[in-house]
Parts: sequence; structure tokens; C-alpha cells
Amino acid sequence: MEKRINIQNLEPEAYKAMFGLEAYLVKTSISKTIKELIKIRSSQINNCAYCINMHTKDALANGETQQRIFVLSAWREAPDLYTDQEKVAIEMTEEITLIQHHGLCTETYQKALQIFSENEVAQLIMAIVTINSWNRIAVSTHLPLDE
Repeated sequence: MEKRINIQNLEPEAYKAMFGLEAYLVKTSISKTIKELIKIRSSQINNCAYCINMHTKDALANGETQQRIFVLSAWREAPDLYTDQEKVAIEMTEEITLIQHHGLCTETYQKALQIFSENEVAQLIMAIVTINSWNRIAVSTHLPLDE
């Protein structure tokens, strides 16, 4: 893969803003498990090897199982592996990441409001938007895998 620009070096204020979103997300009430599932699933959809690599390592370090990570892209086929909260968060991740299809549909949004508070739904949306931004940075600049 060709070497491309390093935005963090060229435009550190842009990365500072992104890290500001990350600092906000750390303080939200959404569990670290759900946040990592969001990051992995979005990164899978966006074909971002850099982020898949990073966030699967982070999830494992946080106590996530290999099985749940391996099955995540086919989570609907193994619904017993994930909680209701996780399933709604993953579904939201897919719909928001694939926004060109139909975006966050009313049915999924309503399911989310039955399980999460309005503030938590807002936090989930921000978590999904943030990882999608990171995916786009990593893919467009060909960030190399951290070994």
C-alpha cells in the first residue's frame, strides 16, 4: 500500500478535535463493551484494517471473548451471544454506518429508546459517528497496522 500523508503530523488541531470526541466518549454511560463492539462492527463495514486490529485488541484486553468478536459480522445468526442492549447498539451501528441505505430507521430508533435513555441514544450515535470518522481517516490515508 502506498504511503500517504499523516494528518496527525500535518494538522494536529484536527486530531486534537477528534481526541476531544474520544475524551467525551470515555465519560459517557455506555459500557466499554458496547463501545468496542460499535468500533469493531463499524470498522468491519468500512473495511478499516487499522481500526479492526486496534479495537479487537482493546476489546480482548477489556475481557471480550474471541468468539463474540469472530461472530460479530454475523451477529443476527447468533443472537444468544449478545445482550439486547448490544444487539440494538450493533444494529444502530450498521444503519448509521450504512447511512446511504436508509439511515437509522424508525424501528431501530424506537427499540433503542425502549432500552436506552435519550441521553444514551445520543451517546451511542456520537460513538458511531466518531468511529466512522476515524475509519475514514485511516482508510483514506492508508494508516499502517500497529503490530
